[in-house]
Amino acid sequence: MAQYANPNQFGAPLDENQYMEQEEEWEREGLLDPAWEKQQRKTFTAWVNSHLRKAGTQIENIEEDFRNGLKLMLLLEVISGETLPKPDRGKMRFHKIANVNKALDFIASKGVKLVSIGAEEIVDGNVKMTLGMIWTIILRFAIQDISVEEMTAKEGLLLWCQRKTAPYKNVNVQNFHLSWRDGLAFCALIHRHRPDLLDYSKLSKDNPLENLNLAFDIAEKYLDIPKMLDAEDLLNTEKPDERQVMTYVSCYYHAFQGAMQAEMAANRICKVLKVNQDNERLMEEYERLASDLLEWIRRTLPWLESRQSGNSLTAVQKKLEEYREYRRKHKPPRVEQKAKLETNFNTLQTKLRLSNRPAYMPTEGKLITDIQRAWNGLLGSEKTFEEWLLAELMRLERLEHLAKKFKHKADIHEAWTSGKEEMLSSQDYKNCKIFELKAMKKKHEAFESDLAAHQDRVEQIAAIAQELNALDYWDSAAVNTRCQKICDQWDRLGTLTQQRRTGMDEAEKVLERVDSLHLEFAKRAAPFNNWLDGTREDLVDMFIVHTLDEIQGLIDAHAQFKATLGEADKEFNAIIALIHECESFAKQYNVPGATINPYTNLTGKDVQSKWNEVKTLVPQRDQTLQDELKKQQNNEALRRQFAEKSNQVGPWIERQMDAVAAIGMGMQGSLEEQLSRLREYEEAVYQFKPHLEELERINQQIQESFVFENRYTQYTMETLRVGWEQLVTSVNRTINEVENQILTRDSKGITQEQLNEFRASFNHFDKSRSGRLNPEEFKNCLISLGYSVGQDKQGEIDFQRILSIVDPNASGYVQFDCFLDFMTRESTDVDTAEQIIDSFRILAADKPYILPEELRRELPPDQAEYCIQRMQPYSGVDAVQGALDYMSFSTALYGESDL
Repeated sequence: MAQYANPNQFGAPLDENQYMEQEEEWEREGLLDPAWEKQQRKTFTAWVNSHLRKAGTQIENIEEDFRNGLKLMLLLEVISGETLPKPDRGKMRFHKIANVNKALDFIASKGVKLVSIGAEEIVDGNVKMTLGMIWTIILRFAIQDISVEEMTAKEGLLLWCQRKTAPYKNVNVQNFHLSWRDGLAFCALIHRHRPDLLDYSKLSKDNPLENLNLAFDIAEKYLDIPKMLDAEDLLNTEKPDERQVMTYVSCYYHAFQGAMQAEMAANRICKVLKVNQDNERLMEEYERLASDLLEWIRRTLPWLESRQSGNSLTAVQKKLEEYREYRRKHKPPRVEQKAKLETNFNTLQTKLRLSNRPAYMPTEGKLITDIQRAWNGLLGSEKTFEEWLLAELMRLERLEHLAKKFKHKADIHEAWTSGKEEMLSSQDYKNCKIFELKAMKKKHEAFESDLAAHQDRVEQIAAIAQELNALDYWDSAAVNTRCQKICDQWDRLGTLTQQRRTGMDEAEKVLERVDSLHLEFAKRAAPFNNWLDGTREDLVDMFIVHTLDEIQGLIDAHAQFKATLGEADKEFNAIIALIHECESFAKQYNVPGATINPYTNLTGKDVQSKWNEVKTLVPQRDQTLQDELKKQQNNEALRRQFAEKSNQVGPWIERQMDAVAAIGMGMQGSLEEQLSRLREYEEAVYQFKPHLEELERINQQIQESFVFENRYTQYTMETLRVGWEQLVTSVNRTINEVENQILTRDSKGITQEQLNEFRASFNHFDKSRSGRLNPEEFKNCLISLGYSVGQDKQGEIDFQRILSIVDPNASGYVQFDCFLDFMTRESTDVDTAEQIIDSFRILAADKPYILPEELRRELPPDQAEYCIQRMQPYSGVDAVQGALDYMSFSTALYGESDL
């Protein structure tokens, strides 16, 4: 004999699919409680009779009337609508057992596993077993089929009660025992579905007995629900029997089952409206982010395109620091904002596809391509702005150097020309003696030599002034004025020199004598003195170099110069020897005035002083060149340091880009594994960022040291920045794509194997690895997946229709997400406009229009108002005041978006 349900655990699952889950066990002590047994007898008897009366019979004693199995089989036929095997009509015990077994076998055939209930116990009138069997039947045929939002039967019935009684005061349904004792919950259920049967506002929580009896009487009289509960028992029992209340409440649920259709229709409408509202919020968020980013780019571009430096080195250095601050603080948040914008856009498009909505088209000027175009313009402006800043730094530095050099040479020249015009304008040679005249003539010849030697300095001054003008030096006017003054004075000196020579030539016919020693000294001392002047000027001359080769060239030139100092020393000794010889001659022959050289203003002390100065300046120049050599060596070390670091960072970024791109092809494990690896790459990118910041620090030192080229690496800071931003964007975009694929897979119900098959076919025909297929490749891919595409004219028409779905913008290519959406859409069920219209028709009681009060009664407040504000007035011939057109509204939900 078969064994059936254990009555000690009526709350346990009744089959493998767990169609009914209980929150607690029906304990043995509760079953043996006489009060509970009495209540269950009454409730279960009333429930059984509510069905048996349909067959024109009833029971009086629940444990006695089922003993022969006949009424038990009749009960199962009534509640199931099916016919059981013909019963045995004999009155012997085995006939009764056979009938009960037929009933129990029928219960078992409905998926119910009965434990410890045998036909013998029912035939013997075992109260506990009989009550357990009736509770099993109630669970299977009255409660199991209750379904609310995919919950278990008990949870669904409780949620249904909570929703229906939520608007009512003093009602808070949390269980099936204490929450029903005051009777208000029963009255609220009746009033919610049949407000004409009672006035809920007149009920009081202080009259529980009246409330219970009122609900029970109305339910029996108008709803055909027999009195299964006793009001006094509910009030006097510390904790009413949960199974009694559930049995009675389930009768309410079935009595109002017609209203459940309206609730299901309202739920469907709420679901669709919520999707529409969420999509609209995403569209508004996209518009706001896009407007903000484009406005920021618009405000930033004029600053990046400005080329006003004020010809000030300090101002340009300040601009460079502002640009670094912009790259460190202002730009990164905008990079994140752009990535978020693209992510939101992709998520929105995926949600629209999954909800069978048309693709979202942003307002004019805010397309992803528009934002990318503006972003590319920003990147180009950044590059040109930084290049201009560095070039301007070099130009202004050279200007400062040239200005100082101009002043230095001009000061030397003006010091040399000081008093020369007065001297050349003098007529003193007309009143001197012959030897004095000859001396003056020789002196003038020496001056002419000196004047010619200074011609090179004047040309240098003019060349420097010309270069300052060409480089737009800020004080060019003062430079030009001073240069013009020097040139004009130089022209006058040339004229005066020629005039004085002419006068002295005319006077030379009178003056003949010459002092050979003084003349020899003057001839040799003058060029040597000029050489000393030039040498002193060269030894203190300023220079600017950028490479080790340049400074090494200066050092080599200085070494060559020092090699000539031996010959200069010999010349110096020879000139000093002339002075000594003249002094000895004057002392020997007592020549008056012999110590004064009439041919030159130079003295031995002058030459001695300048020669000593030259010998002092030489080691100083050595030190200056060595200091510059150290500086260039430091710059070279910075170049190597940057190159070593960048040659690590650059390939790392490229490898990460390749790895992310490989994951993006979708053939490396499941989507969750791909997403996990992408998260790891995202974390790795975050952990690697200090290396890029270290490069920024080195790059700043290089720029501050005015190093503008690096032959040790192909990478620049700009290319590394762009590569880093592209890597961050690629990781975020690929994560978003995989998440959207997961969302598509889960919402469409496709398996991982199907998704892998779609991805493998797509990748196979994507020969260029561009992530898209042209129409011919797409057609071949469909055929490879078993999709029939005819080769005739009708087949081409069908293929063009498919192509218009997967490539709505007619770009000439099919992206993977559109391909996946098409392949899954063919076999999945989605909400349609017709389904929404049918749902509204249920709420409107089959009217072609719906009233605002009906929407407010059946829908949540926010979604009811959403419909009322957007529905057009109904204009049919049967229209009434306030009637709304739900058909056009439902169609619009799947048409063009307002945004």
